[in-house]
Amino acid sequence: MAGLTHFDAEGRAHMVDVSDKPATARVAVAEGHVHMATSTLEHVVAGTAKKGDVLGVARLAGIMAAKKTADLIPLCHPLPLSKVAVELEPDPALPGVRIVATVKTTGPTGVEMEALTAVSAAALTVYDMLKAVDRAMTVGGVRVLLKSGGKSGTYEAET
Repeated sequence: MAGLTHFDAEGRAHMVDVSDKPATARVAVAEGHVHMATSTLEHVVAGTAKKGDVLGVARLAGIMAAKKTADLIPLCHPLPLSKVAVELEPDPALPGVRIVATVKTTGPTGVEMEALTAVSAAALTVYDMLKAVDRAMTVGGVRVLLKSGGKSGTYEAET
């Protein structure tokens, strides 16, 4: 299990000790999407979904989820987040909604999981708010686009 930091020498899962790591500025950006029928996307754009403002509620769900990541992912450290931004854009070419989350902190560990959690929760909220009209929606493409800060430096996904 070389290179897997969430396992101890005996192969047991554990929370990584970051107490000796310096606090640095950390940023992570993640993306994902919800694919849906064109008629479903029309409800999003027109604001006619029965449950209300799909994009606004999903944005808040993503922000709230990022702040609760350590409660959801067992080995994540609770972090003081300095920024969580979740952008949702209707995309007729998909058709569906594209989601991008940006998370920042200054601390000893990164915020990739917070960005991924924000995107995932926002996508699931979009699904929840529209499932009455389109149960065939799919959530996909959830990935880290950018990670910066810390000893390992910057990672940028290929586009």
